[in-house]
Amino acid sequence: MMDSKSGGRPKLFLLDTNVILHDSNCLQNFQENDIAVPITVLEELDKFKKGNDEINFHARRFLRELDRTTGEILSENGVPLGDGLGTIRVVLGAEPDERLKAAFFRDTADHRILNTALLLQRDQPDVRVILVSKDTNLRMKAKSLGLPAQDYISDKVESFEKLYTGKRVIENAPCELIDAFYAEGGRLPADRLDGIGITDPAANENFVIRNGSKSVLATYRAPESAFVRVEKITAYGIKPRNAEQSFALGALTNEKIQLVTLVGKAGTGKTLLALAAALECRSTYRQILLARPVVPLSNRDLGFLPGDIAAKLDPYMQPLFDNLSVIRHQFGAKDSNGKRIQEMLESEKLVITPLAYIRGRSLQRAFLIVDEAQNLTPHEVKTIITRAGEGTKVIFTGDIQQIDHPYLDSLSNGMSYLINRMVGQPIYAHITLEKGERSALADLATELL
Repeated sequence: MMDSKSGGRPKLFLLDTNVILHDSNCLQNFQENDIAVPITVLEELDKFKKGNDEINFHARRFLRELDRTTGEILSENGVPLGDGLGTIRVVLGAEPDERLKAAFFRDTADHRILNTALLLQRDQPDVRVILVSKDTNLRMKAKSLGLPAQDYISDKVESFEKLYTGKRVIENAPCELIDAFYAEGGRLPADRLDGIGITDPAANENFVIRNGSKSVLATYRAPESAFVRVEKITAYGIKPRNAEQSFALGALTNEKIQLVTLVGKAGTGKTLLALAAALECRSTYRQILLARPVVPLSNRDLGFLPGDIAAKLDPYMQPLFDNLSVIRHQFGAKDSNGKRIQEMLESEKLVITPLAYIRGRSLQRAFLIVDEAQNLTPHEVKTIITRAGEGTKVIFTGDIQQIDHPYLDSLSNGMSYLINRMVGQPIYAHITLEKGERSALADLATELL
């Protein structure tokens, strides 16, 4: 939903192309306010309507919806979008505003969109005209010209600080309660923990319960209304080095949990843990798929790289091979576990692929790991999850503070959106990995540089 606070004055939201390519259903998210689409935006959408990538889908869907809504003739005053919604209009271009000509020398699509906004602002002084764009630089240009501008915030989470972490620390718990987890089979009904500060636990939320030197790791199982002790397990030679990694491996190897998100800075072990868990559970799944988005989510930029398609993709996929190499080196040269990894690659039981190649498939009994998921939009995340067939498990890993996508940030990326919407679902688990385990040098660089 867009910001609707303007002291009761009518508002007219002018859409940039990137808003539509981000969310083709955006017309439904402006409440009773009116919407204007510059003719330049339709011209830009025409360039994106062909292709199989996500932005192509959004372009086609928006154009079809606009055509259906407007009917045979589109009035300059706009046509109603539906009950409780405002109107939509397409605004033709005009001579460049003097302020625009003085500020910018080049004729670009962005400047024509700005010119349209200035035209509306001049011709309708009683209406608050707001440019909506996911392009930070365009918003700054608009503000410098006296035009209100804002990001498209319909799918943004409220704040980074309030984002669910998947873990809570409970201090000064009764020692006898901690002992009970070890003495009574590792499972305690939820009412046994009343009074120690745990309120409204989410399904599969993790807890570090401690008192001095005594502590226990536990996860809340909503269907049984019980807390279950989390043991430190080893997954294909990889041992957890801290509490968060133990929680992560517990969720990754639990067949009942079909969707897992792992967030953390570089070196916290997100991808390594996911891959080790996949190899540990290999007999349960028909195929293990490791995928990364090539930003943007397509292979449109790969043509500039030398070599065949495998050579072009290799630089993007190398981090996944690096993690595979770490697991291989947990075993000796003659160990069958190490050899099995190569056998799985050769038989395509284990496949490393660009994420664009996953689109359109139906994944049955697959263990799908999506690395660098912070570079996905909310719609792309939804598209991936809806590929999951019977018996499939989907893992998203990423660092929502390190985003390479030009129109996403820590609040609007698909991973933050997914975490915010899935909290409390019994088949979903999330953990934020906080401690770097790559090396002392890597930790020092992360902290100081």
